[in-house]
Amino acid sequence: MSSPIHFTYLNGPDMEALALTDEEILGAIEASLAMQGRGQTVIEPRMHLRPRDTRGHFNLLRGVLPTGEGRGFAGVKIVGDFIDNWQRDLPSEMAMLLLFDPATGMPQAMIDATAITEMRTGAVTAIGAKYLARKDSAVLGHVGARGTAYWNVRLLNRLFDLKEIRVHSKRKESREEFAATLELDLKRKIIVTEDWASCFAGADILVEASRLDKPEPLFKTEWVRPGALAIPYGTMSAVEIDLTDVMDKVVMDDWGQAGAGPFGALRRHVDEGRLTADTLHAELGQIVAGLKPGRETPTERILFWHRGLSLSDIALGALTLEKARRLGIGSQLRYA
Repeated sequence: MSSPIHFTYLNGPDMEALALTDEEILGAIEASLAMQGRGQTVIEPRMHLRPRDTRGHFNLLRGVLPTGEGRGFAGVKIVGDFIDNWQRDLPSEMAMLLLFDPATGMPQAMIDATAITEMRTGAVTAIGAKYLARKDSAVLGHVGARGTAYWNVRLLNRLFDLKEIRVHSKRKESREEFAATLELDLKRKIIVTEDWASCFAGADILVEASRLDKPEPLFKTEWVRPGALAIPYGTMSAVEIDLTDVMDKVVMDDWGQAGAGPFGALRRHVDEGRLTADTLHAELGQIVAGLKPGRETPTERILFWHRGLSLSDIALGALTLEKARRLGIGSQLRYA
């Protein structure tokens, strides 16, 4: 009889106990982006599963990421995106990540990936800004208070000497709670704005992570001044159609996902041919790997659109699995 096969299970409390640091998160994501840029990874566009009669959907993300300790991992993440969950006192985005040995197909880990989703999204936002924003960027405007929003602001604050952080979201209670959490953790004043204009106008870095019911052009092109970086990644597009017309560079995390599914901040721009593989400046990984330039002048207007990478989930999954084994955190479940 063959030997038993086990895999590691990391639940929500396990993930909290691991207490990943900002440096660990940023380091793992930046390394994975560089590997993607050098063509060392496998990534497939996300797929969407939409249940009937709900205001939500599932995203299915898949990829293979090498590591420095052997073959690396193949991974599949399933994340639910249900806009009305706040009414049930549930997170709007909950996720599970499965890691496999890419050489044998054997399961390695099952991980509560809700926090991973939030952390990796914030890290990609911050690393995008590291390469695409002005080094002296001082004003951050952030619309949206979803789960990923906290890590956007926290990690941008880690990388930039921000003089002013403004936040806004549709519901007054959510934006005030978001600001209070940030003030407690970052130990600095957060400005809560009453509308999009007062949040974004004149900002150096503009992050849009809204939760709209349908596409609506609330993000005005006129707010993006010379030298600014715009990072829209809301599920439903909130940008005006002429936003790409004023940009000196448009960067994505993965061009292969530009046409995947009906969602995304620049969905209409791709559908109408306003953004194509030829007009895209680069994927972020190519810039991180040093194959293409990021920001080259202080006056460039740059747009960074990220749809979310399975590779980022796998990178943080690998990091958490290694740290869990080292610290003796998690459970071993029998598979066969």
